[in-house]
Amino acid sequence: MSKNKRPQGGGKKPVSRAGGPGGGQRNLHVRVKTARKRTLASTLWLERQLNDPYVAAAKREGMRSRAAYKLSEIDAKYKLLKAGLRVIDLGAAPGGWSQVAAEKVKAVEGRGQVIAIDYLDVDPLAGVTLLKLDFTDETAEPLLKSLLRDGQADLVLSDMAAPTVGHTRTDHIRIMGLAETAAHFAVDVLAPGGAFLCKVFQGGTERELLDLLKKSFRVVRHVKPPASRADSAELYVLATGFKGAAAPTGGEAAEV
Repeated sequence: MSKNKRPQGGGKKPVSRAGGPGGGQRNLHVRVKTARKRTLASTLWLERQLNDPYVAAAKREGMRSRAAYKLSEIDAKYKLLKAGLRVIDLGAAPGGWSQVAAEKVKAVEGRGQVIAIDYLDVDPLAGVTLLKLDFTDETAEPLLKSLLRDGQADLVLSDMAAPTVGHTRTDHIRIMGLAETAAHFAVDVLAPGGAFLCKVFQGGTERELLDLLKKSFRVVRHVKPPASRADSAELYVLATGFKGAAAPTGGEAAEV
């Protein structure tokens, strides 16, 4: 239930507040020759990684992954992360989103709280409570709730992605299944006014998920940050203004 793993930083460098590619660095295109034991697809992936400005920025700024910039860019526009908030990061490995969230909510100082969960190992992060557990395990949700201050969260993040099988429809069904599970959890755990950010696939959010979000949140929109590769089917659904668990289901949210 994790994000695709990328080369991890040691976590010892401070998070850059400027963030992102550029920074006065000169980017020279690197070409990779196909090695005897490397497939063409692997060669193309490696070449893309070596020439990706976000990958370079992540290494330069001590970020766990390029995915950290997706959350940073979304937050820069929609102001999701504020000091003192309680955040849950679903499918956290290798920790890029948790790293950004911990800094923004001042978790190290004890003001905010970040709880991250993944079935993969995640190197320790200052200010982040890490759980090595599959989010779909029946023990995961009660454990997450028990760790939250006052039993509620202000923001639920999900960058979970099921392992792909190469069949577009099957892969879409799998990731939407994870998104629906995450959404039901968010509706159950969020405090009024809270927000939910979740990875989906282009082609639109499934009607059942969209209906749930529109009934439970004031605004629902799809977003694709610049750090999300243009050729990727990856998309995010952002639901803000949680109405509360006991809110009536009659009024629907505005969809953007």
